[in-house]
Amino acid sequence: MAKPTCFAILCAAFVLISVSTSLAARAPSPNSSLYNTFLQCLKQRTNSSTPLSNIVFAPTTPSFSSVLQNYIRNSRLNTSSTPKPLIIVTALQQSHVQGTVICAKTLNLHLKIRSGGHDYEGISYVSSDPFIILDMFNLRNITVDIKNEVATVQVGATLGEVYYRIWEKSKVHGFPAGVCSTLGVGGHISGGGYGNMLRKYGLSVDNVIDAQIVDVKGRTLNRKSMGEDLFWAIRGGGGASFGVILSYTIKLVSVPQTVTIFRVERTLEQNATDLVVQWQQVAPTTEERLFMRLLLQPVTPKVVKGAKTVRASVVALFLGSADEVVTILGKEFPLLGLKKEDCSQVSWIQSVQWWNDDESLQRGDKPETLLNRKLNSAKFGKRKSDYVQKPIPREGLELIWKKLIQLEKIGFVFNPYGGKMSQIASDATPFPHRAGNLFKIQHSVTWDDPSPAAAQNFLQRTKVLYSFMAPFVSQNPRSAFLNYRDLDIGINTFGKNSFQEGQVYGSKYFNNNFNRLVKIKTAVDPDNFFRNEQSIPVLPSKA
Repeated sequence: MAKPTCFAILCAAFVLISVSTSLAARAPSPNSSLYNTFLQCLKQRTNSSTPLSNIVFAPTTPSFSSVLQNYIRNSRLNTSSTPKPLIIVTALQQSHVQGTVICAKTLNLHLKIRSGGHDYEGISYVSSDPFIILDMFNLRNITVDIKNEVATVQVGATLGEVYYRIWEKSKVHGFPAGVCSTLGVGGHISGGGYGNMLRKYGLSVDNVIDAQIVDVKGRTLNRKSMGEDLFWAIRGGGGASFGVILSYTIKLVSVPQTVTIFRVERTLEQNATDLVVQWQQVAPTTEERLFMRLLLQPVTPKVVKGAKTVRASVVALFLGSADEVVTILGKEFPLLGLKKEDCSQVSWIQSVQWWNDDESLQRGDKPETLLNRKLNSAKFGKRKSDYVQKPIPREGLELIWKKLIQLEKIGFVFNPYGGKMSQIASDATPFPHRAGNLFKIQHSVTWDDPSPAAAQNFLQRTKVLYSFMAPFVSQNPRSAFLNYRDLDIGINTFGKNSFQEGQVYGSKYFNNNFNRLVKIKTAVDPDNFFRNEQSIPVLPSKA
């Protein structure tokens, strides 16, 4: 079976792109005033057996470039002209995080927080203002308690590591989260946490029962001490707006000993349009154990050179047997024509491997491959998102196919809702996109050419397609998914209109939950220390 997901969809960890790294003129050397001042402040604020010079890097430190680039997952944000941080702190313990927050605030340094680097716009490691990075990748401890069906996960862990550690302890437990193994827990969960078990178990944030956060005063708080408002906010509102998340305590979910995976492809010449029409009717309403992702992309058929068509690929996970899912879809989705020989019955951890890299099962890879962080490997990419609340009619689909073929090398990922997602209130967490949505769309384009002209070309294509899709998607607001960061929908310059600027993108990401997030942000961080280009703003009177 061919690659089902990473298709450069949820992760961009692929081929190493060599780039030169220029040192900003403002960058300090290890002997500079800023570096020394920060280091002295950190020494006073931490109780560390590790020499702090081992975890604090300036641009002239030999390993600075590798530390910075290891967790850049989009080569578009890894060029010689990309702004670089003044300092990187690779925290090893809680006190390093607390000290970094206090010292950055004391020295009036803009702090960026990075856990995995998969934010599509790089807001955790890029800024036009002088800034430092607090990199959490060393804080990756995972404690799994099968008896109580919970796990405590530090935010620097990857999803692959989480899945593997659960599998080590139990073959019938899992966790609903993303399909790419290199996603960092911190950004993924704090932004919602979207995966292929959401129709059965909801999002990652729907299965979080506690958390630890370092607030703007350098205090470490848990659910009880932070209060229910802040705990609500960091489960889908983006943790970096409110503090530094240290860990999440998650509920494990039950998975069968055997699950079923399959991929079925059709081109326009093979009746793909009818298949997509029926998919829209079935995927959001079928048995909640079944998740059928739909990939749509322009392709060149092998049989007719130079011709273009669109391929529709249904990629699925069913928490049950092949016989059962074939029977279900034979009745509900006859145009798919699913047969048992199209299916593979595997363990849940093998399904995780397949969604992350389908060829891993063909190679006979063991689950340990999920522990590979694939450092310093990325392609160039851009993502956008939409929500669909009414089925796109056949006439609309045919127009979309023409546009995809015209633009080339750009595609869609349709992710179905329904099931558990329709049962959870839109204000249960900051993530509002629940009942009323049939599916979410990811606009996806990935390229290899490092030239600025190529970037401009592909970025323009995404804007054209996004504009074209307006009649078919949600409106007032045209909603978007926080973890598919897209700076095109609005940025904050933190001037006198910061609140109004925040409303522009905030209403799209959070709909009616935006105002509550603003009130919580104003209460816990009134001076707006924790901020990024799309963070939650404070109320105007506090700006």
